[in-house]
Amino acid sequence: MRRSRLALFLTALVLAVTAALTGATAAHASAEAAPGPYVALGDSYSSGVGAGSYISSSGDCKRSTKAHPYLWAAANSPSSFSFTACSGARTGDVLSGQLDPLSASTALVSISIGGNDAGFADVMTTCVLQSDSSCLSRIATARAFVDSTLPGRLDGVYTAIRDRAPNAHVVVLGYPRFYRLGTTCIGLSETKRKAINDASDHLNSAIAARARAYGYTFGDVRTTFTGHEICSGNSWLHSVDWLNIGNSYHPKAAGQSGGYLPVLTSAA
Repeated sequence: MRRSRLALFLTALVLAVTAALTGATAAHASAEAAPGPYVALGDSYSSGVGAGSYISSSGDCKRSTKAHPYLWAAANSPSSFSFTACSGARTGDVLSGQLDPLSASTALVSISIGGNDAGFADVMTTCVLQSDSSCLSRIATARAFVDSTLPGRLDGVYTAIRDRAPNAHVVVLGYPRFYRLGTTCIGLSETKRKAINDASDHLNSAIAARARAYGYTFGDVRTTFTGHEICSGNSWLHSVDWLNIGNSYHPKAAGQSGGYLPVLTSAA
């Protein structure tokens, strides 16, 4: 009788331990499950202009396999990956042509947008080709636009994302500072370089404020790019590229993998 009870007890114990281990294994497997659908929206800083290795089917949008959204998807294997970011995109372009992949099942959205609305390309052209005073004047105009008009445009994009993908975690990525200051550097004057950096900070502050108003995560890449600005000696950004002007002031492949990807990974 005692042996029978002992055998039953041992059998029950083994079954309990087995169930516990199986449950733990299942829980671990669940924790390791691939994330849900990921949609990457935005402008050239998201599409990967300047990084090379462009996907031929993306045409003028120049989506790169070295861009941070592509790298994140390759490392994390989401259940689906939709890459609609496009070179030159403004807020209106996101609204009219990039949102179709979003749905209630979308788990993660990343986006960089706002620089083209603020006239980034024209600012840099003016500052490269014209005087200090002309550069500062054009930057002042851009800053005024960022204060008066850009917040409303960002709200339009962020509202559309929320409406189409209400369950998604949204990461809004900012822009790096472009120049290391206080160094000898051929090209733009220190006055221009400082004004451009300050304008980038101003733009980032405006984008961050609107993103946080929607409960979205702002991914600040200025820290990861520190020490890798133009004039640093180890730049992750293209300066003026006269052979391929479209690359100018965009992240190199190292800037996508070392500057943007860690911020997205941390925020996602």
